Amino acid sequence: MAEKDLTSRLTELLRSFQASTPGVLGAAVVSVDGFAIASELPQSVEERRVAAMAAAMLALGEQTTSEFEQGRLERVFVEGRDGYTIIISAGPEAVLSAVARKDAKLGLVFLQMERTAEAVRKAVA
Repeated sequence: MAEKDLTSRLTELLRSFQASTPGVLGAAVVSVDGFAIASELPQSVEERRVAAMAAAMLALGEQTTSEFEQGRLERVFVEGRDGYTIIISAGPEAVLSAVARKDAKLGLVFLQMERTAEAVRKAVA
């Protein structure tokens, strides 16, 4: 699949994720080395910085769960006063990151992220 086609497909997956998940403000697919592949982020967010942070946080989460023998990393969850940032693996080469409002239903966000991450895995493969 051509890179532009892949980016378009991933952008569509991100839009679908946001549309089906109330409270999600933005999402991005980034490479494990910290580069944005596709994103639907709020205007105020700098895509390159988010991509680098998401990849670094996933790597640290994986190292932490390994060090403490807690099994495979499910997600990295950051809770701020006004909302959440959630990061999960989307295959060996990609990371899915989402930003949600404080009133988002986290169970639904987690479920839809898993579904979206699986679709990203298939698209990137």
